[in-house]
Amino acid sequence: MSQNQKHGADQPDIGGPTPKSQRTKIVKSSDDNEKKTLGKKLKDSEICVPIVYGNIAFWLGKKASEYESHKWTVYVRSSTNEDLGVVIKRAVFQLHSSFNNPTRVVEGPPFELSESGWGEFEIVITLHFHSDITEKPLHLYHHLKLYPEEESGPMSMKKPVVVESYDEIVFSEPSEGFLARVQNHPAVIMPRLPSGFLLPPVPMEDIDSGNRGDTKNNPLNQWFTNFSEADELLKLAAARQQVSMNRNLLFY
Repeated sequence: MSQNQKHGADQPDIGGPTPKSQRTKIVKSSDDNEKKTLGKKLKDSEICVPIVYGNIAFWLGKKASEYESHKWTVYVRSSTNEDLGVVIKRAVFQLHSSFNNPTRVVEGPPFELSESGWGEFEIVITLHFHSDITEKPLHLYHHLKLYPEEESGPMSMKKPVVVESYDEIVFSEPSEGFLARVQNHPAVIMPRLPSGFLLPPVPMEDIDSGNRGDTKNNPLNQWFTNFSEADELLKLAAARQQVSMNRNLLFY
């Protein structure tokens, strides 16, 4: 954020990573003309794509410019750091109006944007999908976080502020072409196919594109949150235990 907006003024507070509880189901378009050439749909089936979106911010130290106190990166990634380019065609990051060219378009993976500044604000991330998915764009809302919570201690140049949210994008009744293109891709959770159902072969260009957009070797990878199933099961078990303990105290 540029110097014409004071940091912290009327800005909502935001905590750590969002629990793994969000599941965004994409509503299919009702435009029949748009779908004439999309191929057959697999009824009563869903494709699930787990994603993580958020930001990592580094404090540049006391010697940094007053208006460029932090270097930050906002991004959308696969929860397992696989290539999301198989599903997402482009991402649009809408920054605060005080930035030059606040609408930033990233045409391919990895879907991330780096900037510098000193203020916190909401970033709208719009995901556009490939034509064989033919779904409306998905809008995500992320509050850029630069400064640590008070209980986290003072600012440090060595440890960044990391805020991430987990979500699952669910595509209902996918086309056979979409299914064929993403089959065996580790970023995608495929539905159980009917017995004897055969998908068309994967286009050679999609095989060649491989993992060009994965974030496994991203320099920020070491700071990414691990949204694993095991971690979530432990959190759920701990929550149930706490609820049980509270219930027992009420009747003690």
